[in-house]
Amino acid sequence: MQCAFYNQQQCQSCEYHGISYSQQIAQKDEALKALFNDRMPEQWLPAVTSDETACRNKAKMVVLGAAHAPILGADIQKDGQSEPVSLVDCPLYTEDMQALLAYLQDWIRVSGIPPYNKNKKKGELKYILLTRSAHHGEFMLRFVMRSRDAVTRIENNLERLLTAFPSIKVVSVNLQPVHMARLEGDEEFFLTESHSLIEQFNDVPMVIRPKSFFQTNPKVAAQLYATAREWVREIGPEKMWDLFCGVGGFALHCASEQTAVTGIEIEPEAIASAKRSAEAMGITNLDFDALDSAKFSLMHNSAPELVLVNPPRRGLGKALTEQLVELAPKHIIYSSCNPHTLKADLDGMPNYQAKRLQWFDMFPHTEHAEVMVLLEHKAE
Repeated sequence: MQCAFYNQQQCQSCEYHGISYSQQIAQKDEALKALFNDRMPEQWLPAVTSDETACRNKAKMVVLGAAHAPILGADIQKDGQSEPVSLVDCPLYTEDMQALLAYLQDWIRVSGIPPYNKNKKKGELKYILLTRSAHHGEFMLRFVMRSRDAVTRIENNLERLLTAFPSIKVVSVNLQPVHMARLEGDEEFFLTESHSLIEQFNDVPMVIRPKSFFQTNPKVAAQLYATAREWVREIGPEKMWDLFCGVGGFALHCASEQTAVTGIEIEPEAIASAKRSAEAMGITNLDFDALDSAKFSLMHNSAPELVLVNPPRRGLGKALTEQLVELAPKHIIYSSCNPHTLKADLDGMPNYQAKRLQWFDMFPHTEHAEVMVLLEHKAE
């Protein structure tokens, strides 16, 4: 991948830039095999690779600069100085994403929406969060604002934006009044009639709403879900749990007439999205609950034959790992965006044998890897 931002030291996010893609895959594969050396699975499957460019469906852009010259990108430290850099042309974004981000950069200026200055603690617009549905080519655009003071300016100029880019289907404002806090605030309101996008992975429609976690690389995500479905069908359980189910990607793929699935996710908005997808597909052998996964497991004295887990980067943690060991499902499918916490959790499950491992290059040109492993309870 050729990237002028990296070559000019304006962005170093893709730390493997300059290494051929085949070398990147070989290097990651070697590192993962070293990590899992003492828990090596019986079967190590080939990596699922990504497109090298135009592979991302999300852009999280810091809004920088002044009202007369806003910049969407990042604040880069160069030679001891802070330098705002526009990243609207990042080659990881599709061409229509690049075009929309470039237009937004000027639209913000014309609309008179002042960027937030974190040093002066003044201004209004903090971030632009853009999500694209690969299946339909439609967009969800979110403005993260310090307050409501400049929302009227967005509303007054919204028709011009939607006319220029009719592929924008959802526009919302997220209020984040706290300085130097997490990216999003608790309050979100919509400026369009539509509140969600529809994506489709394989034959499964997925509902994307503002605060729901969604995989960043649609091509690789589709293969991740399809692989999980294949593994589940090989096992053929009557019942299974999908813990940390998000908007239901794994559960919706794995539920069938033969397998009933219970999906558990703490975020109610994600559960609402999952239920909409299940209804659209006509799936009745599937239910979702908005609960904490650890607390859900503690509510049961036994587990189904198969438990699928897809925790955040911090992993399952000691308490949930011990609870799964106690419940002793025959099989566990563990999908992880952090191989190191996955390995730590596996070390807490000595009574499980790793039968199969496959990794997915969800974030090309970086050291990150999505790893999925099939575990089987050892015979007593």
